[in-house]
Amino acid sequence: MSDGARVVDVHTHVIPPALVAAMRAGDGPDGARTAVEGGREWVVHRQGYRYPLEPPFHDLDARLAAMDAAGTDVAVVSLAPPFLLHWAPADEAREVARLVNEDVAAMCEQAGGRLAGLATLPMQDPAAAVGELERAVGELGLRGAQVGTTVEGVPLDHDELAPVLAAAERLGVPLLVHPYYVGSAPGYEDFYLTNLVNNPLQTAVCAARLILSGALDRHPRLRVLLVHAGGHLPFQIGRLDHGHAVRPEARGCARPPSAYLARFAYDTIAFRGDALAFLVALVGAERVVYGSDTPFDMADGPCPEVLARAGLEGAAAAAVAGANAARLFGLEEVGR
Repeated sequence: MSDGARVVDVHTHVIPPALVAAMRAGDGPDGARTAVEGGREWVVHRQGYRYPLEPPFHDLDARLAAMDAAGTDVAVVSLAPPFLLHWAPADEAREVARLVNEDVAAMCEQAGGRLAGLATLPMQDPAAAVGELERAVGELGLRGAQVGTTVEGVPLDHDELAPVLAAAERLGVPLLVHPYYVGSAPGYEDFYLTNLVNNPLQTAVCAARLILSGALDRHPRLRVLLVHAGGHLPFQIGRLDHGHAVRPEARGCARPPSAYLARFAYDTIAFRGDALAFLVALVGAERVVYGSDTPFDMADGPCPEVLARAGLEGAAAAAVAGANAARLFGLEEVGR
């Protein structure tokens, strides 16, 4: 950025080289494969979802060149969500998570401090997920984990998944919660609504459940990053407060829901300056972190463009651009 502030992009995705090689060989996880159509290589999931295999997904030189073009100093990389495999047999999910985490750690090491990695966890086996998170953080140097907003319908606030939340809390690393799909969601098949509407909805539902269930009370030091600017949650937080006041079913948390907004971090992916400005005014600039969602086609723009759109400048702009992310992921010395 022109003012010298470091830019950290917290929401970027990779498909590590080992997965790409497996797909090209016809042995991708969960039946995923690549196909060349019209001179372009595509990732094709057996459930129907497909998207271009853009070089920055797996080619480190292409990733760093894209970061340079966008003015990004450090990128926090997480697995492309269609490969989270929360729906797969547990043994396959465990194997893929280990492979992915080792490959992501290798990419980060080769990038000379430009990348910081998040772990992938076999969430359908909570005990294995805890063990893999401990390994990823303690041995591989990853900075947290990306998990789905649910584990095939099992919400993150469910008692079954409490050990994973407790492990992240104990290790002092954040969880980035991200919607995932490999085919159209029922009722959202038309107009790409599976992504355009259902993704932010699923983020809001996940966050609301973490609040209303009391999970954030039970895990007071757990840090959670909500992608897509928190989805629908910020705009509807008043409705949750009202429900907490008038409905006994919504009183599982110790305080009004709006009091828990400070428990989350939020990326900037709102696509409108007024929407991002509203988020910053609601939760505070110290809780918002720049994210792009590259290299998917639903990515937002470079950091200076995003901050200018929202009218952010000075200390607030520097915080959102990189300082907040450095604190959240322990990156104070990374990329300097």
